[in-house]
Amino acid sequence: MKTTRFNLLKSTLLLAMTIFGFSSYALAHCQVPCGIYDDSARVDSMLEDAATVQKAIATLATLSGKTDLPSINQSVRWVQNKELHAQRIIETISDYFLTQRVKPGQDDYATRLARHHSVILAAMNAKQNTSFDAAQVLRVSIQNLRAYYPSTAHKH
Repeated sequence: MKTTRFNLLKSTLLLAMTIFGFSSYALAHCQVPCGIYDDSARVDSMLEDAATVQKAIATLATLSGKTDLPSINQSVRWVQNKELHAQRIIETISDYFLTQRVKPGQDDYATRLARHHSVILAAMNAKQNTSFDAAQVLRVSIQNLRAYYPSTAHKH
């Protein structure tokens, strides 16, 4: 009986570690210096997310005041998308850039840290508001990171 209970506990622990291990891997990559990701592509992805936030705000403005069910449904969907894309920006900065690219030994560490943090704050503000200005600040704050992660795309 004791052995069976121990084996069940061990199996449960192994399952939990597997589930949590894979979920962390999927969200934050492996956080080792593998060199697989293209930093510039991450910035491009965040700019696409910011464009979605801007589009959501513009669309919500056109739907504002409409009380028919299709308009209400679309409003809810756009709010959800605005939240999702702003959160993706926050996660990219937090889980990728701040953990792997912004390092205390860098000469301009404080400036880099402040610029990356400003993206998180702008994304949070865009989630909380439907202001065109909030969306613009988000886009500009991401563009300000381009100097650290220049495009590596080859022009043909």
